[in-house]
Amino acid sequence: METGELLTHEHDGLRHEALLAGPGDGEPVVLLHGFPQDATAWGRVAPLLHDAGLRTLAPHQRGYAAGARPPAVTAYRMEHLVGDVLALLDTVGLPRAHVVGHDWGGAVGWALAAWHPDRVSTLTVLSTPHPAALRWAVRHGDQARRSWYIGAFQVPRLPEHVMARSLRRGGLARTGLPAQDVARYAARLGTARSLRGPVNWYRAAAGRGARPVGGVTVPTAYLWGRRDPFLGRSAAERTGRHVTGDYRFEELAAGHWLPEKRPDVVAEAVLTGVHRHRGQA
Repeated sequence: METGELLTHEHDGLRHEALLAGPGDGEPVVLLHGFPQDATAWGRVAPLLHDAGLRTLAPHQRGYAAGARPPAVTAYRMEHLVGDVLALLDTVGLPRAHVVGHDWGGAVGWALAAWHPDRVSTLTVLSTPHPAALRWAVRHGDQARRSWYIGAFQVPRLPEHVMARSLRRGGLARTGLPAQDVARYAARLGTARSLRGPVNWYRAAAGRGARPVGGVTVPTAYLWGRRDPFLGRSAAERTGRHVTGDYRFEELAAGHWLPEKRPDVVAEAVLTGVHRHRGQA
C-alpha cells in the first residue's frame, strides 16, 4: 500500500521537513535536490521508484524549509548538510539507504558516501562531479568559465535580490527547466529572504577549512548531460578516479535538469543500482 506524508523533525536547533512516500516496507531511497529547487524536484522520479516497490524520503534541504533557515553562512558547511541527512535517517529508524542527489544534492551525496559509507547502500549522482574532479577542472579545463556565478554569489545580499527577480520572471526556463517547475520553485524561493539560505551554500563552500570529501567506496552511478551549461566534460570524465567501488558513468544527450526532464533514465539508474546491490548482498 502506497502512503505519503510530510515528516517534520528537529535537528541542530532547526525544524526540518521531508516528503515520505511509497510502500511502507520498501527499500528506502533518499532524494536530495539541488539549487534552486526543493523536494518536489523528484515529483516525476519518485512515482517510478514507488511502482518498483521502493520508498522515498525527499527532504527540503537546509535553507529551503521555513523552519530550517539559519542566518550564519557557516551553518551551511558540508558537515552540517550531511548531518541533516543522517538525522533524517535516524529519525525514521533507518541504518542505511540508497542515496540519490542532483546538483548541490549530488555534492551532499558524494560527501555522505565518502564520510559515512556504512549509511549508504548505493549512490546515484546526477550532474554534479566528485568535488575533487570539479576542483581539478576549474584549474585545467573550462569549468572556471562555467562556474562564474559562484564568485558572484560571494557578494553580500545582492545575489539574493537578483536571483529572486530572475526566478519570478521565469529566467531559469532559458536553461531548459520546464516552465511549470520554474513557477513552483519561484513560489518557494521568489524573495531575497527565502534565497538567503540557498545562496549561503555557495558562500560556505568558498570558505576555508573545508573537510576533504575523499574517495567513495560504495556502488556508485554518475549521470551527466553533455549539454549541461554549468558542469562540463572534464570534471565529469575525471570523477571515476575518485570512486573505488563499483562505478557506472552514463553520459546523456541532455542538459542540467535531469530529475525534471529525464525522470525515466534517472529512475532506471537508481533501480539498476538497487538490483545490483541486492545481488551482492
